[in-house]
Amino acid sequence: MLESEKTIVGKLPPDLLLQGVLRYSGAPRPDVPVGGGLGEDAAVIQWSDAPYLVAASDPVVGATVGAGRLLVHINANDVACKGADPAWLIVTLIVPSNEGLPLIERIMAEVHETCADMGIAVVGGHTELTDRYDRPVIVGTMLGPSRRILSADRIEEGDLVLVTGHAGLEGMSILAHDRPDLLSCLEPSELEEVRSWQGDLSVVREARLLRDFARYLHDPTEGGLEGGLLEIRNACGLGIALDFDAIPVSPLTRRAATAIGFDPLHLISSGMLVAALPPDGAEEARACLAHEGIDSKIIGRFVEPRGACRTDMHEELWGILARERA
Repeated sequence: MLESEKTIVGKLPPDLLLQGVLRYSGAPRPDVPVGGGLGEDAAVIQWSDAPYLVAASDPVVGATVGAGRLLVHINANDVACKGADPAWLIVTLIVPSNEGLPLIERIMAEVHETCADMGIAVVGGHTELTDRYDRPVIVGTMLGPSRRILSADRIEEGDLVLVTGHAGLEGMSILAHDRPDLLSCLEPSELEEVRSWQGDLSVVREARLLRDFARYLHDPTEGGLEGGLLEIRNACGLGIALDFDAIPVSPLTRRAATAIGFDPLHLISSGMLVAALPPDGAEEARACLAHEGIDSKIIGRFVEPRGACRTDMHEELWGILARERA
């Protein structure tokens, strides 16, 4: 790193902006006649004939390795859960000045590669170096067109709760990358398997398959599966009678939970998808998922009055990451 790069505070100069940010623009899309660029204060997007625009914004705060990929997935997941196709991403990066351009470029390269794979264009954002923070601030805003509305107020008593993925997979992936010292209960090959779960954090494909069957879709992130279910309960006003034995949890997650002490159902869980389905369409929906090689489980149903679902929404990851290294 050049000494001049170490001491920059504020917006990146044009040459570094071109080198480390603007060349990472994701997928080329014909509906973006003006994207991010020097002197361009806003993107221009040619609107489709879809009646709705879905928007979501989320930061990445717990992960360091793979943060750019995670940023794309968590925001794409939220848009897809509303029945939309993730299309346009805005990225804000505020990076400690001592980290410099290499960290910015690493994050943007990950964003670019993930977006290119998913057909998403990076259309703008903001990038600067600062001496006020000791950790990067990474925020994404995803936009996408939709032809439908999926909403919690459409859930009805008797609807079924379907999930894909497995509880805590995102949190376990973060631990395997950032704190492998805590996962000594796993064999090296098992640790590599958990690291590979970082490639399973998208639910966009599942959401596209389910959006014509479901009344509502949700991506349980902070607070894990139980936190996500509590959010749904509060939003729809119904209870959820859960079959806890049916909830998918990897044996590797269970072993780690026993060894270091945490609740997998409260571990951050991007990569799971929760769907509220009318009973008469559930089997067809599951068959559609299975045809594409996606496992699913029915783990409960919506009831009145409130059923057997705990109300604690705490997140396990932050306490685990704060533990001292051996």
